[in-house]
Amino acid sequence: MAWYCYLAYFIAGLFLANGIPHFVHGISGERFQSPFASPPAVGESSPLVNVIWGMVNFLIGYVLIFTIGDFACGFTLDVLMAGLGILVAAVGLALQFGRVRGS
Repeated sequence: MAWYCYLAYFIAGLFLANGIPHFVHGISGERFQSPFASPPAVGESSPLVNVIWGMVNFLIGYVLIFTIGDFACGFTLDVLMAGLGILVAAVGLALQFGRVRGS
């Protein structure tokens, strides 16, 4: 498989992980940071904005995984790259939201 497929799977993992906190806070009815707030990524957006932003992230991740290359589930390099993207995003988001939310 071409190298760019693995890069796409890694980036898909980033989007999938980023969608989780926005979607969960949004469907819980809580305000949460988003790139559309003022200031971006520090201010809080409405629950509706966060649900929509979470779903957009999930959709981008889905498109990157299932339209580029031939994604194979199981113990494959495809899954490893997506998982690595999820891990990198999770650590980065934990650090960013921990700073912004003061925990």
